[in-house]
Amino acid sequence: MSLFDRFFRSKPASDKVQVLPKEEFAKEIRTGKVQLIDVRTAREFNAGHIKGAKNLDFFSPNQFRKGMEILNKNKPVYLYCQSGNRSKKAASRLLTMGFEKIVDLAGGYNAWSR
Repeated sequence: MSLFDRFFRSKPASDKVQVLPKEEFAKEIRTGKVQLIDVRTAREFNAGHIKGAKNLDFFSPNQFRKGMEILNKNKPVYLYCQSGNRSKKAASRLLTMGFEKIVDLAGGYNAWSR
């Protein structure tokens, strides 16, 4: 593994976290029976979001924590942000909260909206 890969490659923190490209992510959320969370700010969310997503701003710790506490920890949580950085951090936080399966959108909403 190169030094570049070690520092910049997106690698899940756990086997409970899966990072999926847009096509696979879309296929899995299409059922409408998923916990789909947009961790961007309200302003970013209002500018455009994935249909069916709930906005829980990662930068508002109380709102984020309270919103996550009402989710089912045994069901997969699908996350995205603008580029993938915040959702990666959010996934780590969800692991510490006891969530069993977290799915992150590779490239975030930027990739989704292309």
